[in-house]
Amino acid sequence: MRDLLPYLKLYRKHWFGLTLGMLLGLGTVLAAMSLLTLSGWFISASAIAGLTIARETFNYMLPGAGVRGFSMARTAGRWGERVVSHNATFKLLADLRLFFFRKLTPLIPGRQTNLRDADLLNRLVADVDAMDHVYLRLISPLVIGVIGLISITAFLCYFDMVIGLTLGAVLLCLMLALPVIFYRLGKANGEALTMAKANYRVKLLDWLQGHAELLLFNAEKRYRQEAEQEQDSLLDAQRKMASLTGLANAILMASTGWTLVLITWIAADGVGGNLPDPFIALVAFATMASFEMMMPVAGAFQYLGQTLTSARRLNEIIEATPDTPFDPNGHQAVVRGDLTIDNISYTYYGSDQPVLNQVSVNLQAGQKLALLGRTGCGKSTLLQLLTRSWDPQQGSISIDGIALPQWHEASLRDAITVVSQRVDVFNGSLRENLLLAKPKATDDELAAALQQVGLEALLEDKALDTWLGEGGRQISGGERRRIGIARALLHDAPILLLDEPTEGLDRRTEQQILRLLMDHAKDKTVLFITHRLVGLDQMDHICLMDEGRIIEEGKHQALLEHNGRYTELWNRL
Repeated sequence: MRDLLPYLKLYRKHWFGLTLGMLLGLGTVLAAMSLLTLSGWFISASAIAGLTIARETFNYMLPGAGVRGFSMARTAGRWGERVVSHNATFKLLADLRLFFFRKLTPLIPGRQTNLRDADLLNRLVADVDAMDHVYLRLISPLVIGVIGLISITAFLCYFDMVIGLTLGAVLLCLMLALPVIFYRLGKANGEALTMAKANYRVKLLDWLQGHAELLLFNAEKRYRQEAEQEQDSLLDAQRKMASLTGLANAILMASTGWTLVLITWIAADGVGGNLPDPFIALVAFATMASFEMMMPVAGAFQYLGQTLTSARRLNEIIEATPDTPFDPNGHQAVVRGDLTIDNISYTYYGSDQPVLNQVSVNLQAGQKLALLGRTGCGKSTLLQLLTRSWDPQQGSISIDGIALPQWHEASLRDAITVVSQRVDVFNGSLRENLLLAKPKATDDELAAALQQVGLEALLEDKALDTWLGEGGRQISGGERRRIGIARALLHDAPILLLDEPTEGLDRRTEQQILRLLMDHAKDKTVLFITHRLVGLDQMDHICLMDEGRIIEEGKHQALLEHNGRYTELWNRL
């Protein structure tokens, strides 16, 4: 149960709605029991009164009004309980997702990047959804059940102590036994159900996202079969859970029947020492009504195994320590743009081979550095270290003389603009995707940035309201690349990191974009990662990397005169 503590603490924020929902649920159960109990007595008393002289004096109006009143209260209470409790639960789940996402964000990238996207999505959606079981299927039914048990026992004890205590003892035994039994029965299957959902989502997403490539390499059938196998596992787990629900209902129906026989036998000679009268029907119907509150209690712990498994999966993320924690009271200042990389080395988690080995670079504000090298030599890793996605195991990186770990995260993000190889386009409008870079930008500023990167065509028809689709499916790869550059123009930070910014663009567009970026960054500190030898004559400094080291550095002309590796690369053009 300790796995649930981080989530139970969040319940305090919505205590009023959750408590009100519980009270309405209790009122609904009491109204339902009162309706059936009063109806049983009223029908019996009316029948007896009709056969005797009492038909002239029997008060039909007051019990009839009570039946109607309890009926309306039950209906209104049920509706109100559903509205209030579900509203509070949905708000709680929204807070849980935000809570989980805030814990997840500092972990990416890091050691948690080995988690599949589909698995993270499953934790964010399905596992968080399972947390509503704690309130709707555990806390609320048990609280209502305990109070309802005390109420029906006290009510019947008023008429007959033996009958009241007997029914109370039966209900108490069921309330103590059924949750334990069904927790044991449902624990293993609940864990299997949670894992089956996660595995099925991963396999299905792999099959759908990679469908074209799988068809191309004749592997689609195998991946589809794996997805179908996970689907069968999920259906089997759901079938077992449904069987447990059926078993719980069967046990309760049998318990209701046998308890009704017992209570009727006790009351057969009269209730409270009186001769047999309509109160026998009252007791009998009260017994049947009391088992209505036991229905949720029987299944309260059936899903607890599933909920605990989901909680453990969420806790793997929530309790993880970020590889690069930020100080909330860290350094905040206007950045000049001095960038110092001092003898850094970095090795990926779980690897023995260093990606960067004793790399040092010093850039003054406004200077521009081109970083060259073949794929895998550590260029992009260096960029990740500059944005503090990871920290180097040796050496340090500082901006304006302040080491990166000492910076406040918001100030560091404001100081750096990144145009990476992968441009993430979200399933939203063009406006929403651009506002990520400058949330307070006007439509005119957004349109100007698009025009600068040559995307005037996107301003036609729906313009900034154009829907880009998941991953930018509605636009081409070149357009996605230029949207990333438009974001860089909007962000306008003093340090600009460019990782193959013109990859995938034709030569003419590449020249236009490079001129635009250099003009935009004329007073900015620039680190330009590329394997295409273009625009290098505009750089203040060039570094050539290989196997995680800087093997040559200097200005363009000096490196050509040196007649080394850089000259060989240049002559191959």
